[in-house]
Amino acid sequence: MEGLTGTVEAEAECFPLLDLEADRLREECGVFGIFGHPAAAAITALGLHALQHRGQEAAGIVSFDGHRFNSERRLGLVGEHFSKASTIERLPGKRAIGHVRYSTTGETILRNVQPLFSEISSGGFAVAHNGNLTNGLTLRRNLVNDGAIFQSTSDTEAILHLVARSRRPRLIERFIEALRQIEGAYSLVCLSNKKLIGARDPLGIRPLVLGELDGCYILASETCALDIIGARFIRDIENGEIVVISENGIESLHPFPKRPMRPCIFEYIYFARPDSIVHGRSVYEVRKAMGKELARETALDADVIVPVPDSGVPAALGFSQESGIPFELGIIRNHYIGRTFIQPTQSIRELGVRLKHSANRAAIAGKKIVLIDDSIVRGTTSVKIVQMMREAGAREVHFRISSPPITHPDYYGIDTPERDKLLAATHSLEEMRDYIGCDSLAFLSVDGLYRAMGEAGRDSARPQFTDHCFTGDYPTNLTDVAGETKSQLSLLAEVG
Repeated sequence: MEGLTGTVEAEAECFPLLDLEADRLREECGVFGIFGHPAAAAITALGLHALQHRGQEAAGIVSFDGHRFNSERRLGLVGEHFSKASTIERLPGKRAIGHVRYSTTGETILRNVQPLFSEISSGGFAVAHNGNLTNGLTLRRNLVNDGAIFQSTSDTEAILHLVARSRRPRLIERFIEALRQIEGAYSLVCLSNKKLIGARDPLGIRPLVLGELDGCYILASETCALDIIGARFIRDIENGEIVVISENGIESLHPFPKRPMRPCIFEYIYFARPDSIVHGRSVYEVRKAMGKELARETALDADVIVPVPDSGVPAALGFSQESGIPFELGIIRNHYIGRTFIQPTQSIRELGVRLKHSANRAAIAGKKIVLIDDSIVRGTTSVKIVQMMREAGAREVHFRISSPPITHPDYYGIDTPERDKLLAATHSLEEMRDYIGCDSLAFLSVDGLYRAMGEAGRDSARPQFTDHCFTGDYPTNLTDVAGETKSQLSLLAEVG
């Protein structure tokens, strides 16, 4: 795809040739649950459809009809499997939970698709998890050594085992005991015979909101999932909070010592849908504010502002409004191309990107353009974007990124490369500019990012957000990384 020359060719092995969307931070996962509604499974499917941007590899729903649990888990998109009446009819009951998945721990195979279900002494128990456990492999090794049998390679299954092995008398006590043993980031939505349970990690790294529809409580990763079904947003689940929903109503528990919240700042930069409200902040308005801060910090004279679709659009609007430079759609995205395209040879890979994105020559030919994107990971797509703009006749191509340089990998549910594959971790700013082939390159500063969030700047003593990808400041223990327990554990390959 890349058609690289010079130093770029030399680095092609280190930075694989990918399409415009492959060299992105991969979404985490999305969770949804509803209690007491006669159309629980159908509503859950709609909620998952709204959360599809958080994971496109697999989707699953588990319902409970008062007598038994019913499960449908499939590889692929929500609409490919859960839009049929026959599928929803196989998920009877007034309570259900669902999950959309992008794998960060465990392969993309059916046995890893969530919600995961287990029969424990108190009855059935299903779990849907957004996030990643930084001691998941260590827990798994210890549990296996103690006789546990795992059916998946997902870190989420360790939670099921911890709950099942607890000797506490009540399910919620067993659940809390399990959570006390895990580290990392999690928003959990769980379903038992009698309860819908939601939980958020003590730092609130991963999001979770509470809503209501027709008198029934809902848990979801984002407010956009409430909007699609006409539900009312009640509040965010607090960091370290557990909510228990039953026939008796809703109960809130705070079993962990209170800590300052540090939500993941990438929810605002990239992951959350622009129409979502995260912790009282409009994601769309925050992204525009990032663009405005970027314009203030990296001002330049140019003819047009061009967003890299779709994630760069709000920041580009903000940059345009602040700078006074006109906004143009210089890259057109084809929304009717499927998720994958067979690319058997390099020459075909080089053409494949144009199936999804093409230059709008009328908007950029002969002009000095400013490309706006939300992040640079490996940098391979940035190379292709700049090349595309030059081939379409752009006189100058300047790159502006509405987040700071990504210099450290993530271990909390975002699929980032190892550090030596992150362009900003291995190159200076000038080396990055030369690699990408643009006329100038600039990133939003860390303090500028915090100002866009409405803060005066980053408080280094008590950081307001989880921002380790930019700062290297990891807010939890990284037990698996420190112990180098990172090998893939699966030995079973499933076919078909």
